[in-house]
Parts: sequence; C-alpha cells; structure tokens
Amino acid sequence: MSDAEPETLGGPEKNTTEKDPSTWVTGDEPATGAQKSYLDTLARQAGEEISADLTKAEASEHIERLQEKTGRGQ
Repeated sequence: MSDAEPETLGGPEKNTTEKDPSTWVTGDEPATGAQKSYLDTLARQAGEEISADLTKAEASEHIERLQEKTGRGQ
C-alpha cells in the first residue's frame, strides 16, 4: 500500500482548466477554426473587427474580452 496521495481531478480550491494563454505550450499556433468562428460571432455582436491572423492564445484573450463586453459566456 502506498502512502502517496491519490491523484484527483477537480476540487474546490483551484481551477486547473483555466490557464493563462501566455503560458500555453501551443499558444503560438494559429487559432483554431472553432475559435475563429466564435470570435466572428462575438466581434459582430460587439461591433468590432479583429484580424483573422491570430494565435490560439491571442484568440482566447479576445474571446474572454468580447464575452465580457457582450455579456455572452456567463
């Protein structure tokens, strides 16, 4: 029998699924099709134009900002 703590997921203390996009290993890769599609929807709703030449990390940051601006995703 091991004395090590069992591995767990979730829990009340911290959310490990939300990470700073600037620390993503794949953050410099081009934005995904899903990110671009959602950004298109959010940008139209917010009355903004955003360059489609984005990295995954940049797209994520714009999504968070526009969700806050438009009230979506809450």
